[in-house]
Amino acid sequence: MSSPEPGHAQAGRALADPAPVFAALGDTTRLKLVSRLGDGQAHSIAQLTDGLELTRQGVTKHLRVLEQAGLVRSSRVGRESRFTYVPEPIEDARSYLDSVSEQWDDALSRLKSFIES
Repeated sequence: MSSPEPGHAQAGRALADPAPVFAALGDTTRLKLVSRLGDGQAHSIAQLTDGLELTRQGVTKHLRVLEQAGLVRSSRVGRESRFTYVPEPIEDARSYLDSVSEQWDDALSRLKSFIES
């Protein structure tokens, strides 16, 4: 069974390399930050730090990882950085997983047909 190509198009959309997205989401704090940013609003570091047991500097480091993976975008408003969620990388990762799942379903179906015949 071959693996999906990173450039393979599915549903009219080119899949980017999903590994940085999976790596960025592989941390509980970053998952919480993405969840908080999922409301579509721009949030300051102070707002995102509220309720977390991390310093602003710690949250900033996590936000930079998310930004490098393309999951958040930062902008300056005066002296403050504001962060917003970018959904496309997660949509691409979901498409990638759907493609892998489809390949496994096809392989299992062929195996079942082979065993039953």
